Amino acid sequence: MIIKQISVLLENEPGRLAEVSDLLGKEGINIRAVTVADTADFGIIRFIVDDPAKAFQVLESSGFPVKEKEVIAVEAPDHPGGLAAVLKPLNEANINVEYLYTFLEHRADKNAILIIRPDKIKEAIEALQKNWFRVFKEEEIYSL
Repeated sequence: MIIKQISVLLENEPGRLAEVSDLLGKEGINIRAVTVADTADFGIIRFIVDDPAKAFQVLESSGFPVKEKEVIAVEAPDHPGGLAAVLKPLNEANINVEYLYTFLEHRADKNAILIIRPDKIKEAIEALQKNWFRVFKEEEIYSL
């Protein structure tokens, strides 16, 4: 139930994000979720892709500073208060959410998918499942 996320540190310059996106696309790697956090000089791009091992290898061999992190993917109700419902059991279990972002898939059931980086990943999975939230398996997320 742990998902692999690829992170890349890029100079905050025109075309750098496009370069990474183009490189992954040319290698047949599909970006399923993405978030960008920036500072004045650098940006951190976090991806969920359909083939994280290949993405890591392609980016690293192209000279990009790349890391792999563990995250979880959880289904969240897509209505007012849906995010709060997901965060409540994590808060009650004293789990800090370091960051989160949404998955790009449009789902027929109209529920959203959140990518969450908690400080205690196994405990987060347990707390969410105990409260009836669907936590996706790796193969489910990579194949969406």
